[in-house]
Amino acid sequence: MYTLAADEKATTVMIYSQNMLVRGEVALKQNVRVSIWLRTQGMPNFIHVYKTQALVFGGASPKTLNYEEMFFPTSQAIGFHIAPPAADSMDYDATEAGRRMLDLTLLMGTFSLKARTRISTHADFATSIDVARSVWMSLYDAEIANTFFPSMPVIRVPMLLVRPDQVSFAMG
Repeated sequence: MYTLAADEKATTVMIYSQNMLVRGEVALKQNVRVSIWLRTQGMPNFIHVYKTQALVFGGASPKTLNYEEMFFPTSQAIGFHIAPPAADSMDYDATEAGRRMLDLTLLMGTFSLKARTRISTHADFATSIDVARSVWMSLYDAEIANTFFPSMPVIRVPMLLVRPDQVSFAMG
């Protein structure tokens, strides 16, 4: 078990891979914004998760696994967010000129998402994702459902990160 240092906080997060959903706590410095942590230079090679619950998809029905600790390879994470109802402030200025919100549908492993992204008013989405070359992309007002486990409740989050090179985007 882990004891938080005086300058640390525990935050419950959800991590998605191609075949798994992991929920658990991460211990980070107080000044770290958890929602954008994986976009920073402080991104670890492994996400150290405590009090872990993992749903593994790959058989007739999902398998639930529980661990005190898990070291999840960051390279296998394709989605990441703070577990609801907690949330950080948004990572953009809503009054910024020249930006607009665009509705998207994404396929992320076994999950389907309806979400929004911010792009330039002078570019289309194809150009935006092609020139961004970011490891992580922010999405907003997301509704996340599992296509293979329809009885799983829809997860609603104000913000999440996805790896644009590991998900498929759709519009319309």
